[in-house]
Amino acid sequence: MDLDHLFRRQSGQIVAALTRALGARHLQLAEDAVQDALVAALQTWPYRGTPDDPAAWLFRVARNRALDRLRHARLVEDKTPAVVAATCVAAAAPPSPALAGEMAPLEDDELGMMFLTCHPALGREARVALTLKIVGGFGVREIGRAFLTDAPTVAQRLVRAKRQLRALDVPFATPSSADVAGRLETVLEAAYLMFNEGYAATEGDRLVREDIAGEALRLVRLLAAHPATATPRTHALYALVCLHAARFPARTRSDGALFLLRDQDRTAWDRRLVAEGMRALDRASSGDEVTAYHLEAGIAACHAVAPSYDATDWPQIAALYDNLYALTRSPIVALNRAIAVSRVEGPGAGIAALAAIERDPALARYHLLPAVLAELWREAGDPARARAYLDAALACAMSGPERRWLEGKRRQDSL
Repeated sequence: MDLDHLFRRQSGQIVAALTRALGARHLQLAEDAVQDALVAALQTWPYRGTPDDPAAWLFRVARNRALDRLRHARLVEDKTPAVVAATCVAAAAPPSPALAGEMAPLEDDELGMMFLTCHPALGREARVALTLKIVGGFGVREIGRAFLTDAPTVAQRLVRAKRQLRALDVPFATPSSADVAGRLETVLEAAYLMFNEGYAATEGDRLVREDIAGEALRLVRLLAAHPATATPRTHALYALVCLHAARFPARTRSDGALFLLRDQDRTAWDRRLVAEGMRALDRASSGDEVTAYHLEAGIAACHAVAPSYDATDWPQIAALYDNLYALTRSPIVALNRAIAVSRVEGPGAGIAALAAIERDPALARYHLLPAVLAELWREAGDPARARAYLDAALACAMSGPERRWLEGKRRQDSL
């Protein structure tokens, strides 16, 4: 039993169920109760064995710990029935689907939690950080990497955001149509960052974390299916996550080793998800708005339909990255744009494109920048510079599979 995997998958559901019963002012209590349940599992399961239904066990223990805390605060009389009812219903519910599954209403507890944590009274970054923490089960370091910022800053944002929600005592209920429209952009952003962490983990021994990515896809699928949230922007994000998730089976080997896009077996890609993504991209084309999700989904579609890496429409991808960078001014987009430019104009052009962001402080510890430069200098015929950039990449934090891949490249360069 992978307890970390189970806890990540279940924690958001349990916190959402408790918060629905207790109200937003008791969000911290709900989180604490879930943490207590995990500690109890770590203390008892190794000795007594894993329960037949681990998820239900965690629900039950978290519920009881929440009730204990409420009794201590002398609030239990009016809250106990609601807590028991909410958590019993949640515990009896079937597991959430991952990369496939049934449609569910907007009243889904985790989706409701996302709209709660994306309350407009909170700042944008606080909203997204709180959503990733509560729904995604992210730690402060993971959130910090998503924002290219440090963990203490994230921790302060989370404390302030919870304090604001507690003061507002926002009801846990389906938002009005106007509230949905006002919060949707931040909800989509949080789901996007959640999926990105599942697509390429920033730490740990797995490159792909299907539990996180699958939950993000499930939530976006719900948003795309509901009339109140099925906007072109939502369909564009839905297309993007489907097209990226389709490549999961080919991104890693059974031993965890990673395959770059150029080396992937495209016959292993999930064609059902590719088709689902292309249909969503078609629905996203209604209206005049072109968002970053539209452009990223367009890039993913170019890869999805290409019969091979060399046959990819790199000029089209470079043009889409030009538009995406003009829209976002993101250094990560600039990095990916440089790769596309190098496929069209050669490694020298890619190196020149990266010169503008090489000293960007936001990328100071981002391993992919020196890793890409190492690859481009190798292609340009300068192995010494390639080795130097590989060493710089290996000095950064990254997932285990990425580190092993870079170490393998470094050993090859030393031969």
